[in-house]
Amino acid sequence: MNIYHITTAEAWKSAGEDEGYRAASLETEGFIHCSFRGQLSGVFERYYRGAGELLVLEIDPARLQAELKTEPSTGGEDYPHIYGPINKDAVIGTAAVAAPA
Repeated sequence: MNIYHITTAEAWKSAGEDEGYRAASLETEGFIHCSFRGQLSGVFERYYRGAGELLVLEIDPARLQAELKTEPSTGGEDYPHIYGPINKDAVIGTAAVAAPA
């Protein structure tokens, strides 16, 4: 089952091939927030309203080099968290999405 991470096109483009993608939360919280497919609309509504154009990364967990844990988060719902940078070859798709106004 693939997982998803919401970011900006600029942040994704700035990720180096060797270092991988590092969301700000990796430094501040120790992991990168992700979602399962069915959680994306709720995450957009709660955290990205009015954020404009965003990019959704589709990640194959089997390709991740960093540790992946599913842990309780907002409201006790389980979300996937990546404890390290996302290596670029784990990202199997990207989609530009407009955040809710």
